[in-house]
Amino acid sequence: MTRSEFERLAPQLRAQMLKVAQTFFGNQDDAEDVAQDAMLQLWRFCEQIDASRNVSGLAVRVAKHCCVSRYRRQRPEGGITALEHTADEDYSPQQLLEAKEARHMMDEALALLKPRERELFEMRRIEGLSPKQITAQTGIPERSVSAMVSAARMKVFTELKKRLQQ
Repeated sequence: MTRSEFERLAPQLRAQMLKVAQTFFGNQDDAEDVAQDAMLQLWRFCEQIDASRNVSGLAVRVAKHCCVSRYRRQRPEGGITALEHTADEDYSPQQLLEAKEARHMMDEALALLKPRERELFEMRRIEGLSPKQITAQTGIPERSVSAMVSAARMKVFTELKKRLQQ
């Protein structure tokens, strides 16, 4: 796909990705950030995209991946999303189901971690604490914190990748 073809399709693709992100997060701010991230990813690789294939499906898939990545960096509010309680008619049942499945997939991937791994992973990736701050709070040596967070991140990534390929 050429850059000009991508630019022509970009508004339509962005609207689809924004809707996916709104369904996943239930708020406009996160949805806008995800749509922007997803558009950047598509732009970087647009010349490698086969225009004869389902570009719309690819855009939705990229948006879902961006949603999961953003979710990893945030703490869910009470574990229940606004999406699970929404009655908004703008979302199709399929979109609501896909968002719920993506959230469930992330929760299941996190549940595979050992309690200490999950605690450190959440402190680093969701709360945004530095290894030094985590060390101060837990008493675990900084190098051990970094190693444990890295191992936990790889476990989550591997599990999500496996589930997304099914």
